[in-house]
Amino acid sequence: MEGKVWFTADTHFGHTKIIEWCKRPYKSVEEMDKMIMHYWNQLINPEDTVYHLGDFAWRHIGRYVEQLNGNIHLIRGSHDRQIGNFSHHFVTVTDLNRVVIEGNVIIMCHYAMRVWQASHFNSWQLFGHSHGRLQPTGKQWDVGVDNNKYLPVPYSRIAHIMHSQPDNPNLVLKKEE
Repeated sequence: MEGKVWFTADTHFGHTKIIEWCKRPYKSVEEMDKMIMHYWNQLINPEDTVYHLGDFAWRHIGRYVEQLNGNIHLIRGSHDRQIGNFSHHFVTVTDLNRVVIEGNVIIMCHYAMRVWQASHFNSWQLFGHSHGRLQPTGKQWDVGVDNNKYLPVPYSRIAHIMHSQPDNPNLVLKKEE
């Protein structure tokens, strides 16, 4: 991977009702879209990698992708039904993604999980969907904009968060022989 690695979810570009439902601090969907895109592009460089964990946009997906920096990988969310028509705008489109960064296994899904691949070895799970309303369990974090001051989260912050999180409840300790 070249550049920095970023994570985000639940931008809901073009989704008017999300402002009311999540009590977002914007007066209009145009203001919300403009501010989220502005901060995204201030933080993220064109060569960076971005994992967007679902609920990208309500409509006009291509219009938003074209205005954003980074190589965007989409993990589909509950509102991404139209993505099939626009998959050429993303590097990848999946329902679940697994990456290893600096030796850390990271499982990404729009939804929080109780257990996930290698969770018994303390792997990390990143999710969205809950809009900051669900407490993480073990090595989990909600990367959605509502939980992260409407900003994408860099890998370095995720690593810091995970080192302060408790172990996964299903952690299996290897016995030394």
